[in-house]
Amino acid sequence: MKVKEFQIGKRWMMVIGLSLIICQLSISEAQAQPKKSRAQQQQAAQQQQQTNGQGMTQRMRIQYPTALDMPEDVVWRRDIYREVDLNDEANAGLYDPVEPVGKQLNLFTYVFKLALNGYIPVYEYRLDGNEVLDATAKVDMKTILDNYHIWYEEKDGKLKVENSDIPSAEVKMYYLKESAYYDQANSSFHIKPQAICPVMLREDDFGGEAAKYPLFWVKYSEVEPFLSRQTVKTSDVNDAAIMNLDDYFTLNKYKGTIYKTANRLGKTLAQMAGNDSTKLTSEQKRIEKELEAFRNNIFGDKAKRDSLDSIASLDPKQAKAALKKERKSRSSNVSRSKGSSKSSGGSSSPRVSVRRERH
Repeated sequence: MKVKEFQIGKRWMMVIGLSLIICQLSISEAQAQPKKSRAQQQQAAQQQQQTNGQGMTQRMRIQYPTALDMPEDVVWRRDIYREVDLNDEANAGLYDPVEPVGKQLNLFTYVFKLALNGYIPVYEYRLDGNEVLDATAKVDMKTILDNYHIWYEEKDGKLKVENSDIPSAEVKMYYLKESAYYDQANSSFHIKPQAICPVMLREDDFGGEAAKYPLFWVKYSEVEPFLSRQTVKTSDVNDAAIMNLDDYFTLNKYKGTIYKTANRLGKTLAQMAGNDSTKLTSEQKRIEKELEAFRNNIFGDKAKRDSLDSIASLDPKQAKAALKKERKSRSSNVSRSKGSSKSSGGSSSPRVSVRRERH
């Protein structure tokens, strides 16, 4: 009996020993786990910072989806460069307010802050005026600030510019590149902005004509998700008439004069016209007419399309009545034609088909 009790006690001692070993291993693993998780957290934080530096986070891309880019295989496309003057009434909303009022910013202040905080990249404005929107043409914001004497403070590698030091009052013009194209995949015509360049106008000390200083290019597809979060006024008499900046550009609400088209010589219209302002104006009008003619004729008969558009613009009841009236007139015309054919074809003589034979 004592021998059995001794054996049972020995087995229990072995079980307890194994349990202690397992507990010690679990404790040592638990103590080592936080170090591993901390390393993973640091790595995730670094990846998040890199993502913020390069552009948008994945969450923002989902929350503010971008429109589709222009397809590369379109059958017709024309690139147009415009000067968007903020003194024009159609573009005045992009200039107001000059300094931030609460959360309301004008376009340049908004784009400037996005670039300063690393949410969007900016690209150099080349002397030939042709934009290069890839990694080779990226410009550091500190270089922009130094080149144009914009006051800033640098602390812990971060740049800070006070609202009063942002030269938004001097940015009174934009260069805008747009592409007019026909998408054969869905038979639609579009005019889509491709890039924007804020232009600063600064007068010299002698009071002469203000000189133009193009600051940098911004790729529209990269700033587009953020534009949906900022609004612009579209009327001077109705303060409730507002839309977001993305809709403003997508619907082509801006107004600008053409200063260049993509051509093989790489010349602007001013270079082609020389000092003849009349020739320059006529060339701008000619290009506008070409675009309008292409838009009007691409879908066939303009008169027929306009009649269908006028019916579609009616309210549902009026549109239904108009379609009913049109069908009724068609049926009456058909019945008349049938009656006339019967009266004309009343003769019992058979019809004869005459065919020319080749010899």
